[in-house]
Amino acid sequence: MGIEIDVVVGYPDGDEMERVLGLAEVVGEPVTVTFLWEGREEAERAVLVPAATLALWEHWAPEAYPGGGDREEPEPAHPAEFGAFTLFRRRVGGRTAVARDGVVVAELLDPEEAYWLQEKARTVRQGFMDPRQKAAFEEFLARQADPDDQ
Repeated sequence: MGIEIDVVVGYPDGDEMERVLGLAEVVGEPVTVTFLWEGREEAERAVLVPAATLALWEHWAPEAYPGGGDREEPEPAHPAEFGAFTLFRRRVGGRTAVARDGVVVAELLDPEEAYWLQEKARTVRQGFMDPRQKAAFEEFLARQADPDDQ
């Protein structure tokens, strides 16, 4: 899915966040990030999805991610600030919103949720045709030779 970047952080600084987020915004694709927090043995993987891409996925996905309620509920915490960025950890669903100058520009999602959303959105979108496109396609099919005649 998209681009993969490994980031080793103790406390991410604004430049590091700007680099990863800038890459996601420019490419318009999700960026898989692995955080290796100092003092923790396990790495934390997340997918940084630009806000516009996530909005498109959620528009086309027919329902909400079913695994969203299975995760352990995070503790309430103050927003974490990293230079120009503020991270808001959501208590429901486990997502983290990334805001710059008061505007949400991306979200960190669990990799399974990001993959599920992307696939559901792709499936639904591929099955949708606006009325003009559908009429043109039906006309195209009507002009095709009968397979038995060939």
